[in-house]
Amino acid sequence: MSELRYWLWLSALTGVRPRVKQELIGRYGGARELFFSPIDELKGDGLLTEEEREALSARRLDAALNIIERCEQEGIGILTIQDAAYPRRLAAIYDPPLVLYVRGRLPSIDDLAAVAVVGTRRATPYGLKMATRMGYELTRCGALVVSGLTGGVDAAAAEGALMAGGSCVGVLGSAIDDRRWGGSLARDVETVGAIVSEYPPGTPGNAAFFRARNRVTSGLTVACVVAEAPAKSGALLFADEALSQGREVFAVPANADAPAAAGSNALLKEGASPATDARDVLADFFARFPSLRDPGKAARTLPAERAMPEHEAAAAAPEKAPDAPEDGAGFAKLREPGRKKGIDKPPEPEYIDLKKQLEGLSEKQLGIVNCLSAGPVHIDDIIEKTGLPAAEALSELTLLQIGGYVRQEPGKRFSLNIIQK
Repeated sequence: MSELRYWLWLSALTGVRPRVKQELIGRYGGARELFFSPIDELKGDGLLTEEEREALSARRLDAALNIIERCEQEGIGILTIQDAAYPRRLAAIYDPPLVLYVRGRLPSIDDLAAVAVVGTRRATPYGLKMATRMGYELTRCGALVVSGLTGGVDAAAAEGALMAGGSCVGVLGSAIDDRRWGGSLARDVETVGAIVSEYPPGTPGNAAFFRARNRVTSGLTVACVVAEAPAKSGALLFADEALSQGREVFAVPANADAPAAAGSNALLKEGASPATDARDVLADFFARFPSLRDPGKAARTLPAERAMPEHEAAAAAPEKAPDAPEDGAGFAKLREPGRKKGIDKPPEPEYIDLKKQLEGLSEKQLGIVNCLSAGPVHIDDIIEKTGLPAAEALSELTLLQIGGYVRQEPGKRFSLNIIQK
């Protein structure tokens, strides 16, 4: 606590350039030593502007003490650049944040192949699909997905990581207590991983923070994947930042004439490595990170993509006489869009016997379904009733939603996606 207040004091001096803060820390040995250094020592060698010297001369700790109190009340962790838990990978960049604020539990970043998956907020279905698949496959291979959690590609990659049952780290371009960004996805990430920001609770928003976030997100990683980006996209600025930090840059190929991918395709022409799956991204990192594994193509593929195509399932299904009774009569039915019978007939809803559908669920999924039989249930209650770890419960719920068994209600509640016949 005694040292922390001085780090927060220095970190909060927005009028002092990050490079200057780093130089002063190196010169004095720490924030506390700088705080108590004679004012006259700050004059002279041209390092400081007059505005910076005045900012450093205003040695008040009120704001720092208020930040510490708020963080304690809201369960927010604080890491200074000299703490052992501060990622050394991030500390090594040109202008690392002196302080990181953390919600959740930050994984051991330096021991993991952390990969940022970035792209446009206005992603096409193809871009969303590839971002989700990339997040899922990277996690299944033992990598850590780092995301800005904004809509489009970033959010899809984080959802893919959660779907795989792994951890994830979200980086905010706003105050650590700003709940406007990420919504329920941010809460899910916080449950199984961490949300980080260099801005303390209560910091007013600033458009420049989102550009500054790039250096932190990239600084936590060993590589970045641009899943989809148009010609003018913040994801291209992120790729430039990653290159300046010596990170590997990958891009997902797309149609040559796709406007939404003009920027990511241009990266490929400029030397970025093409990535169509996680293996392309991680190929050169397996020797460096023993925790990485290649579970095989089938295990890396999204469950929804492993399902039998609809036309094949229809061909394989045995025919039933028109007057044959329904199997499992009396069971609740799962709503599913009906197959189109002909161009002159509007589609009609079909109902599939729930008992028959449940035969394909795992024991863990059946346990979740049983929890939801009485009506909507909050995620915390599902975790408590099933005894599943939070990450596993979220992963199974995601698979159940993809399969159409479960739907999410407001307030992080889930219910069965069925009707009574």
